[in-house]
Amino acid sequence: MEETIVFEAPYAKIIYKKELKLLSIYWNGKTTSEEYRSTINKGLDHASKAPIENYLSDIRNQSVVGPNDRKWFETDAIPRAIELGLKQAAVVFDGNVFKKYYLNLILKSTNKFKLPLKFFNEEEHAIEWFKTFNS
Repeated sequence: MEETIVFEAPYAKIIYKKELKLLSIYWNGKTTSEEYRSTINKGLDHASKAPIENYLSDIRNQSVVGPNDRKWFETDAIPRAIELGLKQAAVVFDGNVFKKYYLNLILKSTNKFKLPLKFFNEEEHAIEWFKTFNS
């Protein structure tokens, strides 16, 4: 499967898989607010150039996201992504209780927009789930 690296930095890597119309962000460690928002915006910029129906965020190695950035993601990034064609999203995480709390807040937000969001502990399971929408 053809992959395009959209962005790469020590704290995040964005990969696009054309065949699945999938944009994936792999987070690594702590990010500043500017780095977090800039990474999300780079993904959204790519969505304006290439069809993206599926979004995967792998947060297993990500540190805690601050409440202001979470709120920005809910009120700004999610609506823009949907406007650009996003149809479903998945998060890969390790079950950490703090991340679970954060994800439940995101889930409430995606429910408002009727955007399917599911949590997985392995990327392969998320990919299989995306494929059920594309068949």
